[in-house]
Amino acid sequence: MSSLIQRNPLVEFLGKSAKDFTKEDIKKYITDNGIEMVNFRHTGRDGRLKALNFYIGSEAQLDRILSVGERVDGSSLMDAIDAGSSDVYVIPRYSTAFVNPFSEIPALDILCHYYTNEGVLMPTASDTTLKKAADVLKKDTGYDFYALGELEYYVFGPKDEDGLFPAAEQRSYQEANPFTKWNDFRNEAMRLITQCGGDIKYGHSEVGAIHTDKYDLEQSEIEFNICPVMEAADQLIIAKWIMRSLAHQYGVNISFAPKIMVGHAGSGLHFHTMLVKNGKNAFVDNGGELSEAARKAIGGYLKFAQSLTAFGNTVPTSYLRLVPHQEAPTNVCWGERNRSGLVRVPLGWRNAGNMAADANGSEVAIPNFINPQTVEFRCPDGSANIYLSLAGLVNAARWGLLNGEESLEIAEKLAVKVNIFAKGSEGIQDRLPQLPQSCTASADFLERDRNYYIESGIFNSLLIDQIIRKLKDYDDGGLSETVFGKPEETAKIVEKYLFC
Repeated sequence: MSSLIQRNPLVEFLGKSAKDFTKEDIKKYITDNGIEMVNFRHTGRDGRLKALNFYIGSEAQLDRILSVGERVDGSSLMDAIDAGSSDVYVIPRYSTAFVNPFSEIPALDILCHYYTNEGVLMPTASDTTLKKAADVLKKDTGYDFYALGELEYYVFGPKDEDGLFPAAEQRSYQEANPFTKWNDFRNEAMRLITQCGGDIKYGHSEVGAIHTDKYDLEQSEIEFNICPVMEAADQLIIAKWIMRSLAHQYGVNISFAPKIMVGHAGSGLHFHTMLVKNGKNAFVDNGGELSEAARKAIGGYLKFAQSLTAFGNTVPTSYLRLVPHQEAPTNVCWGERNRSGLVRVPLGWRNAGNMAADANGSEVAIPNFINPQTVEFRCPDGSANIYLSLAGLVNAARWGLLNGEESLEIAEKLAVKVNIFAKGSEGIQDRLPQLPQSCTASADFLERDRNYYIESGIFNSLLIDQIIRKLKDYDDGGLSETVFGKPEETAKIVEKYLFC
């Protein structure tokens, strides 16, 4: 495989796709490339990557850890677990292996699943939940679920005392240097993510630019390509770790927090979704229009939208972002190309013709690729439990597909064709359901929908109940009204959840 088009060193060296990696492949790469350490990576209760480090002293040791994993204290890593039987196994998933770009000692990192003392997947683990969701959807409907994430973040850069080419606040969408100062950071992050197996579509400067007495804050986005849902989640988890580690090298902070300052754009984590069957995008019909399966999935997203916030909007500042006029949703509705809606059908390449031929004045061959039309869920933010958020969307799509008539009715009822925040649209907002306005309210909606999440066989009851308790413990009902017009109090809350 040409190194010109393949940046992942394992894929290039082994000459095969990551999904086909075996134990022997991993051993060969380690022994032939002077790798001295193996790091097991797994997500904890805070959604961040944890590490269990092995310095490889012998081939027998390497073979053992790759074959049987290792024990860890599950109660210190996850909330929904009995401390009386807290020992769990971490078992490596070979397809996720990547060369650690930050380790001074040559190291290979591998994501792991949690397993119980009985040798089965830990039912309360978030990655287990997503795997189960994808498997159940496939079994019940025949569809594979694909997804991609739009990862938004702020860089906290030092104040530019010279004031050269200052970025305009709230006007920095796809701005370029010299008006942006952190393009090189984003480009380096994209390079490292790609080398670690991530499949990136593009990166660009986002709307947000904030100037304070201490920092100049700059917002950016990195968007991934559509892929099977488990891969999509793994890529986002690894990407966030890479970006934080790179920021540490640069000597700056970055934050994926949903809100940095009132009146300025917050950071979302939008998920684009797609159903695939027989290698074809099931969200478009034979004529290239939005399919019935897509509208059924949308109906499912809308039905469970309010309780899905329990996985995607998990801290009080999440609800400082979900306010009108900030391109963040507040109502449960959907529309094509409509950024004011919770669910958006973005501009695709349906009926677009050969624009490259028109632009270049000559025929341009279009490659054969899967129709990229997606359906976007715009509510989640950087506080999201990525695995659970995506599992919730898979679960909602499954409901939509299995309850076709009802889901189509929901989609028809909640469709909008205008900007619901525009002047004169107040009547539209009044007829639409609202998203919750606090973690407390989100917990109430999850409690309302609890039975479906459990009865689907995807979500564990102990996990759901633990999430409800955690959200209610914030006791943040009415927070937006409490801190309105009080910048110092707002700043304290924002700082508390800056690294959510």
